Amino acid sequence: MSTEAPTVVKGVDFVAIGTKQFDVAFDFYANVLGLPCSSRYQKVPGAEFETGTLTLQLIESDSHGLEFHPNNHPIALHVDDVEAARVELSSHGIEFRVDTLDTGVCHMAFFTDPDGNALMLHHRYAPRGA
Repeated sequence: MSTEAPTVVKGVDFVAIGTKQFDVAFDFYANVLGLPCSSRYQKVPGAEFETGTLTLQLIESDSHGLEFHPNNHPIALHVDDVEAARVELSSHGIEFRVDTLDTGVCHMAFFTDPDGNALMLHHRYAPRGA
């Protein structure tokens, strides 16, 4: 007989990213990262961007009654080629903090959005558990 609790959580619908300057952040996610905007809020500064596997909700923190704090744990953005994506983003003025990290199973390149929220380019090249 199993003693495990029934699964309540069925998935993750979105991750919220705070900003102090919505228009600057919107331009970054739409035009620098090239993510499609699926929804732009009418009453408060906010929008949703699609990554293919997870929605990124961009919200102007103070307009939602929240104190802004940049996220310092990166959201891993899947790319087919980290070095090619890094070159493309660098051409838009994005500065990467360190050289691309090769963990033995994936490549990672760390950067931030205009508000200092941590992001990374990520590509897994080895099977899980390798």
